[in-house]
Amino acid sequence: MEGWEQQENPSVEKKFFSITEAAKLNNVTRQAVYVAIKQKKLKATKCDGKWMISLNDLEEYKKNKYSREKSLYEGELLFDKEKGYYSINQAAKMLNVPAQKIYYATRVGQLKAFRKGAAWVVKSEDIKEYKERYLSKSVFGVEAI
Repeated sequence: MEGWEQQENPSVEKKFFSITEAAKLNNVTRQAVYVAIKQKKLKATKCDGKWMISLNDLEEYKKNKYSREKSLYEGELLFDKEKGYYSINQAAKMLNVPAQKIYYATRVGQLKAFRKGAAWVVKSEDIKEYKERYLSKSVFGVEAI
């Protein structure tokens, strides 16, 4: 099919993308793109044995794809930055530590967190307190800069 071919001129915006390109553009795995197609969450057409996805369909998928940040619990956002509620992963990024360190800190009582449904939620003031009490200390008893 003529319309599916790659553009030779790089200044012309590309209109169709392969599975690999779609995955890279959406920051997901190729498998995630295949699953989205199978679940009819992403429109795609086969051409010469290869899946091709239009730019419009890719943008629509990106706009509607699942995001943990949009998760609701009893009609309210689980992780609401305006109210100071963060996920474990968001807290880890804020503190520049691995998520496992945050999970461990909640288990041993160093960081307060609570469950909403299946998710752990951490309050911003608890993140600040954890940082001050446990992350700003050095090994030699001198506070880190």
